[in-house]
Amino acid sequence: MNLAPLDPDRVGWAGGIESITLDGTRYFFGFDYSSDLVLSPLLEDQTTMAAYAAKYMAQRDGTHDEAYWSELVTDAVDNSDLTEPDDRDFSTDDLRSGRTTYHLRYLLGAASSWNTDLFEDDEVVAALKRLELDPDEDWESVDRCMELTGPDAELVVSRYFVSLGENLQGNWRTVFAPLIER
Repeated sequence: MNLAPLDPDRVGWAGGIESITLDGTRYFFGFDYSSDLVLSPLLEDQTTMAAYAAKYMAQRDGTHDEAYWSELVTDAVDNSDLTEPDDRDFSTDDLRSGRTTYHLRYLLGAASSWNTDLFEDDEVVAALKRLELDPDEDWESVDRCMELTGPDAELVVSRYFVSLGENLQGNWRTVFAPLIER
């Protein structure tokens, strides 16, 4: 395996394995549940995911070999500690149309290290205030804008997608390009 860590500062962090599907292709990734951060790129191959985890991740009781991680990768096909199994399947058509779920926005926030530059944009802050949303609620404000119509909500959502494009780590940006580049 010749994969670099997603974030060198997170090597050795404790986490588990999760998975999502996009157009029927399953992607595995490491996730730190205590900090709500993604620990790996999206990986299609179970063996590669297990090798990545053995090299760069840990569990609360320490590091483990590929065989140990392989069991967790297999378990991630049917189980999730983040959401219901039905909320892990996405399609390019939905992404291109801008349809997202709370869970997808949560994952993309975690894969962008919860970068908050968006909420320092004066136009975004002004739009949120006109919508009577609290800019200090960060991501919750974006979630609310997804349910609204009108130019202010559209501005916030548009800038949100730009922010994702600038801040998603590893191949997360490439995999979710249909959402970001629409």
